[in-house]
Amino acid sequence: MGEQQSVREDPERSLEVLSMISDDIMHGEDGPLCAAEIGSELQKQFAILPGGRGINGRPIMVFPEFPEFSELEEEELQSVLRYLTSVPSVAASGVGFILVIDRRLDRWAAVRATLLRIAGSFPGNLHLVLVLRPTTLLQRTLSDFLFKFNRDEFKMKVVMLSSVTELHAYIDPGQLTTELGGTQEYHHESWISHRTAIEAFALMVKTTAQTLQAFGTELAETELPNDAEATTNLLHTHTLKKDTMKEDLQVALSQGGRLLDCINEPLQTDPEYSMTHDELENLETVQRLLGQLDETETAFDDFWERHRTKLEQCLQLRHFEQHFREVRAQLDVTSERLSGFSEVSVSPAHGEHVLRELAGHEDKACDVLDRALSLACEGDRLIENSHYAEDSIRPKCSELREVCDEISATLRCKKNLLLRAMEMHHSLEKASQWCEEGIFLLANQPVDRCQSQDGAEAALQELERYLETLPLHTLADRSAICCQYESVLTTQLKDQVERVFQKQGSVQEMFEKRRISLKKLAAKQTRPVQPVAPRPEVKSPHSSPNQQRKERRYSADNAICKKVHVESPLLNGTRHASLSEEEENLAVLRRHVMNELLETERAYVEELLCVLEGYAAEMDNPAMAPLIPSTLLNKKDVLFGNMFEIYQFHKRTFLKELEAYTDFPELVGRCFLERMTDLQIYEAYCQNKPRSESLWRQCSDCAFFQECQKKLAHKLGLDSYLLKPVQRITKYQLLLKELLKYSKGCDGCDDLQKALSSILGILKAVNDSMHLIAITGYEGNLSELGRLLMQGSFSVWTEHKKGHAKVKDLARFKPMQRHLFLHEKALLFCKRREENGEGYEKAPSYSFKHSLSMSAVGITENAKGDNKKFEVWCNSRDEVFIVQAPTPEIKTSWVNEICKVLTQQLKACRDARQPKNLDSVSMSPTSSSSSISLSPFRSSGQKNQKKQDEKKAEPSPTSDANSSSSPKHKGWSKTSLSVDASEENDGYSSSEDPMNSDPEDDGGKKLAPGKYTVVADCEKAGPQELSVKSGDVVQLIREGEDGQWFVRNLRSSKEGWVAAANLLSLITESKSSQSLSSSDGSVSGNISTSSSCSETYTSFSDIKP
Repeated sequence: MGEQQSVREDPERSLEVLSMISDDIMHGEDGPLCAAEIGSELQKQFAILPGGRGINGRPIMVFPEFPEFSELEEEELQSVLRYLTSVPSVAASGVGFILVIDRRLDRWAAVRATLLRIAGSFPGNLHLVLVLRPTTLLQRTLSDFLFKFNRDEFKMKVVMLSSVTELHAYIDPGQLTTELGGTQEYHHESWISHRTAIEAFALMVKTTAQTLQAFGTELAETELPNDAEATTNLLHTHTLKKDTMKEDLQVALSQGGRLLDCINEPLQTDPEYSMTHDELENLETVQRLLGQLDETETAFDDFWERHRTKLEQCLQLRHFEQHFREVRAQLDVTSERLSGFSEVSVSPAHGEHVLRELAGHEDKACDVLDRALSLACEGDRLIENSHYAEDSIRPKCSELREVCDEISATLRCKKNLLLRAMEMHHSLEKASQWCEEGIFLLANQPVDRCQSQDGAEAALQELERYLETLPLHTLADRSAICCQYESVLTTQLKDQVERVFQKQGSVQEMFEKRRISLKKLAAKQTRPVQPVAPRPEVKSPHSSPNQQRKERRYSADNAICKKVHVESPLLNGTRHASLSEEEENLAVLRRHVMNELLETERAYVEELLCVLEGYAAEMDNPAMAPLIPSTLLNKKDVLFGNMFEIYQFHKRTFLKELEAYTDFPELVGRCFLERMTDLQIYEAYCQNKPRSESLWRQCSDCAFFQECQKKLAHKLGLDSYLLKPVQRITKYQLLLKELLKYSKGCDGCDDLQKALSSILGILKAVNDSMHLIAITGYEGNLSELGRLLMQGSFSVWTEHKKGHAKVKDLARFKPMQRHLFLHEKALLFCKRREENGEGYEKAPSYSFKHSLSMSAVGITENAKGDNKKFEVWCNSRDEVFIVQAPTPEIKTSWVNEICKVLTQQLKACRDARQPKNLDSVSMSPTSSSSSISLSPFRSSGQKNQKKQDEKKAEPSPTSDANSSSSPKHKGWSKTSLSVDASEENDGYSSSEDPMNSDPEDDGGKKLAPGKYTVVADCEKAGPQELSVKSGDVVQLIREGEDGQWFVRNLRSSKEGWVAAANLLSLITESKSSQSLSSSDGSVSGNISTSSSCSETYTSFSDIKP
């Protein structure tokens, strides 16, 4: 209220002046009637005011000849008389009017009636009435005679005049019109026009004055708004109204000027023209109104200037207050961020990272501080310009400067503490580095060279030279260090200082022991010791060259140690010291790797948080919305993938668990094993990376990313930080390898090896999934094919069997280049496409070409004598794919994996079919010399899955019951058939399952006489036994003793005995089996071990009748 009261004083004084001028205008021109209101009555001209003056300046009113005077309405007469008496000035009207009544052509009766009406109706002060009586003899005689009798009846001074000459005796002819013998020119129309214009101008001036007064009152009573926008709107509204008022004033002044020119027009045409008193009064009136308008305009301009100044200062104040609130909030946020910022660092890398973060906070704080100080200077300028709200502005400026000083002091303090901490970290790191280099020096001194005096002296001098650098690199006084860095020493840093001093002591002790040993060796030498060559060891064919060299080195060292132990008791003690030193060295190396793991993990977490806060969160910031391009809208999940999930896992779980193994680095493998499932979240991130990088390339140059990078003070763009998770998951396996190298023989060595294998498995799964998502053209759901086991590029030939001839595909003499994807349930053949784009878009795409269900697949390990080729086939080798791997090792790994899948399918089928009889499955060959291809499904030969034509079927006693439904047996589709689905097919019972029937599992079921097809080769083991080959048709004739059957080979017409146990693996019934067409698939793939005939993994579809 005090503020508004102070700003009102000057405008209100201007308003008072404006009100007084307006009141004078309104009161001065407040007449009873206007010419415009009685224009028709004035047009009759029964009474006029020509402007002449009589004696003492009395106004002269003339009543010309008007025969219809008696017929005038009383109201009409009074209106005209009242208006005419109001025209002269108040002073002239007060002296009294002189009436000249011209009735020379009228009769006495009319004259008498006119005088009586005038006497009763004249509203003004009447001084004299001059009557020009009728000129006719009769009427003149009557008027002379009757006037004497009626004089007292008129109640006013009346003079009867006989002629105009007598009139001139009373009034100067210059004051009379030409009709009355005078010289004055009078035009009634012009007189009415002038009077109408003057009165309209007076009314305009009056209206303008009223409007200005009302507007001034409105402005003076306006309350000052409390916000900048309302103040701006109010100033704009008042300015528009002011401009309208000024336009009205200009219109009034322009009209008054034209009216003044019109009044002065006779003088311009005739300089000797003499204005009448009425014209002079009109001229004076217009001049007076114009003068009042000028005064009003001046007063209004002064009032408006004060009011505008008041509103502008109010607007400045509101802007200042709004900016103050914004800056104050930013200062509070900055202060809170700095107060919550921890200047504690645990390592040099972490300290540098924290220092960079503080520099980022400092840059942001400097921007806020500059804005705050600029606002304070702006407030000072307002005060210097005599702003009305000085008492409100000054405290705010002081507050801004105080807060800025506090933030600056906090920044300096934290920066000084960080620099001190960094200085201490560098000292600790320098000392640790000296210790580690010393350990490496001790570890790398060759033992064999130290056996000679020269070698011992050289090693001793090397130690002495290194010890000379001790004062330059190590910490001297623990208490001095603690005192010097007391301000930055936390519990963790104190522990680090303690560990460094302990490490220094241990290393110095190790050096001292080595020096003593070397001095003894240099002073007293035993006879030279000849190194004994290490015993040759069998090397694993899979060992790497580095590992072999390392093993050779360790073997040589052990041999030397044994020799020295035998020949020199002195060196025996030295060797034991060396072993303990080596263990200590390995422990130091493990701690070094563990420190690197922890430091990089902390930095990684900080970088993820920086990206999430500096980029991802800013995409939801309304202030940054105008900078985000349309292609980036609602694409945060695409750009960042599951980075937030990765950050949460590392921040809340993994980092804390890793820190728990700080002192036990050899056991950290357990942590990785426990969290291996959680680490699989990287697979989703890597799969999304191509989409993320594609989106980044579309928007990388947009202002949003540039602004975010500027705020974060990052030298690298967002794409470098989006690559961090990919780099991190690959970094783990390198660190685990290092730990494993230095942890041989430790308790956690096995866990480290398992953790490394698991991490490599994750990397392989990530790599495979990146290829898998690039497959195009596959109409099914890839997830239904089971887990992706392997993928790689191969050269592929295809063969198709049509009738009894094998035909290669046309134009397939040159191999097809195919990329194979091995799933648990299918093998996919794809064609690799050209690599285009940049970055992750360089990854190839794969066009789907063909697929094989693993339930219908057979495999041959070696094909065509090439150790890089193998065969994959189905449908009894009707369709064969010859696959050539880049190397024999790749071929071996693929064959093993496919065999593993087929074996797992067999086991799963057995478990599902005969869960109760798994322990009873057994089979023994008849003789050790027989070379029989035994299927892992053991009795797969008993029940052939190939259907024969029903016309050739001959029921056997064994198969009648189980094959009665075979005519109704439905064909199985390659793409839909699975082990589970096979159980639902019509007429397919457990007794007919070729994958689950063993002799022992049949519950005493015996072979029956009949015709059977041989599915594997069998050489005879004795003279009475029969030799058969795969594809032969044999007839079981009779069963003999000791489990022997007498068999006839229908192809060779030879007969002989075969053991029943062998028959169960060699034959399948030709009568009861069904012949499968090329469109049918087998229930599950069979595999067979390598035999003397071939190394082939077969399927049941390969069995021929």
